[in-house]
Amino acid sequence: MLCTPLWGAVKTESWGKTPAGEEVALYTLSSSALKVQLTEYGARIVSVQAPDRRGKRADVVLGFNNLAQYDGDPKAYFGAIVGRYGNRIAKGTFTLSGETYRVPANNNGNALHGGPAGFSTKVWKGHVLGQNQVEFTLVSPDGDMGFPGTMTVHVIYTLTGSRLRIDYDATTTKTTVVNLTNHTYFNLAGESSGDILSQELRIDAESFTPVGAGLITTGALAKVDGTPFDFRKLTPIGKRIDAGGDQLQLAGGYDHNFVLTGKTGTLHEAAYAVDPASGRTLTVMTTEPGVQFYSGNFLNGSAKGFSGKAYQWHGGFCLETQHFPDSPNHANFPSTVLRPGEKMTSSTEFIFGVAKAKK
Repeated sequence: MLCTPLWGAVKTESWGKTPAGEEVALYTLSSSALKVQLTEYGARIVSVQAPDRRGKRADVVLGFNNLAQYDGDPKAYFGAIVGRYGNRIAKGTFTLSGETYRVPANNNGNALHGGPAGFSTKVWKGHVLGQNQVEFTLVSPDGDMGFPGTMTVHVIYTLTGSRLRIDYDATTTKTTVVNLTNHTYFNLAGESSGDILSQELRIDAESFTPVGAGLITTGALAKVDGTPFDFRKLTPIGKRIDAGGDQLQLAGGYDHNFVLTGKTGTLHEAAYAVDPASGRTLTVMTTEPGVQFYSGNFLNGSAKGFSGKAYQWHGGFCLETQHFPDSPNHANFPSTVLRPGEKMTSSTEFIFGVAKAKK
């Protein structure tokens, strides 16, 4: 069991080596409200311990106890920074300036989260910046997973009270595409506590991007009105998950990008979630135009978390702040093109709280 450092002081320790012999560090950040663990492997969130309305702490993110488990289950993406292109690119192909680029397919003939050796599989360089602040840096060489240009990426995590902030920036030596996000699975009742279907969710979106075969977006924007995708009011995640229709059937639940109403580039609310039983809440703020809501449809019990219990179907949910999936192939979507001399920047905040019990 790790010792809790003084508030604001980042604890750094070795977390072992990858099969390739790369050293990996683990960082522990602590505030009066939260205890957060991060690792250089995938620049990922390993653990977030948050209190319920009685002050009892539980880990509210899905994850593993050691590096070997993460390395052995790369498709789960637990807590990882994914890229160069988070979400899906149809058939792994896109065109820039008349040249076609190909990313190796790793998901039903499509490229998911940057291909089979995306950013989530890399050992990033970690550096403590200051009190409760850690920076991770990755240099992705020209041609990495088929993407053009050498890309340098910085991801900074900052813990302030009950707020965990992620700041991203990226530069490139050649015109390329980029879509970075964090792929944490949340369960506000506590990891391994069961499914998340009774937890309630609100998403600040009036439309979403429908998908077709292979969960590739069609390029359309569909209104949420009168559909199971209307989360403009706080709604149990499981209330309409079995409502039928091709969208829910294709994904086995929710695995869709929601078009946020907030102004892109300005920090705005994307989503709010609450576990009525424990009272734990999560507010997601972002500068991004979209959020991918994923209801853990492909969790199948093969992964065992901190407690040794298996992560079952719908055992966690993701709120991946992002640009839209397959944007390089849809001119009507916000652009994900990054050119030399430009810098991509983005910010997301996860704010944890406690709601009073309903009378």
